[in-house]
Amino acid sequence: MDDIATEKHPSSRYAEIQRDIESKITTGEWGPGTRIPPERELVDIYNCSRMTVNKALSSLAASGMISRKRRSGSFVAPPRIEEPLMHIQDIRAEVLAIDRTYSFEITDRSIRKATDALDARHVGVPVGTRLLTLEVMHYADNLPFTIESRQINLDAVPQVERLQFKDEPPGSWLLHNIPFTEGEHSIRAVSADAILARRLQVVERTACISIARRTWLDGELITFVRLIYPGDRHRFVVRFKPSTSPGAS
Repeated sequence: MDDIATEKHPSSRYAEIQRDIESKITTGEWGPGTRIPPERELVDIYNCSRMTVNKALSSLAASGMISRKRRSGSFVAPPRIEEPLMHIQDIRAEVLAIDRTYSFEITDRSIRKATDALDARHVGVPVGTRLLTLEVMHYADNLPFTIESRQINLDAVPQVERLQFKDEPPGSWLLHNIPFTEGEHSIRAVSADAILARRLQVVERTACISIARRTWLDGELITFVRLIYPGDRHRFVVRFKPSTSPGAS
């Protein structure tokens, strides 16, 4: 490649390759529909292993910047459709919408009680409420897409206690089966520490988006969930109208 040095630590090297290809796309050098050079050519261009190239392309595919098609190769994807902030996204539908293969894994499942006032206030339930807690990893083309940490109020949704979510992830099941009357998003940026970076397969200190969401039905909490995405794999958009007050900005 142009100026990328010979192979160093694989995790930092794949990130360099990813950034270089991203730059070609965002600057317009490679427009929508442009075919990305095949992996064997990229190995020569970047003087690295095929595994490193594949990881960079997989990450770009998960972010929606490129589309990978069997037997045809990789292509610059058209601009991604952005979801409004007030909409609760179905992660499975989000991955399928960018032409990726979706899968998920429940890595932890337990039932607990909100044991004290601080814990109960954090979740949004009375002390003593029984909660189904779930840790879920969502994948796009076998690359981690987002980590989900969810707590479901068993007083509000008692039927989930017996569900194993083998075929449908918890968020999708809730959207399809449980109505809600109010929702709340809280969004902040976080930097991936060593543990989070390893789980998401990103470089340490990668910027990530943390989304905390609560939904209620007639004032009773249904679920509290936290989703953590690598920053390049998710985007929220808010559409609004000018305030009627003068001087609003």
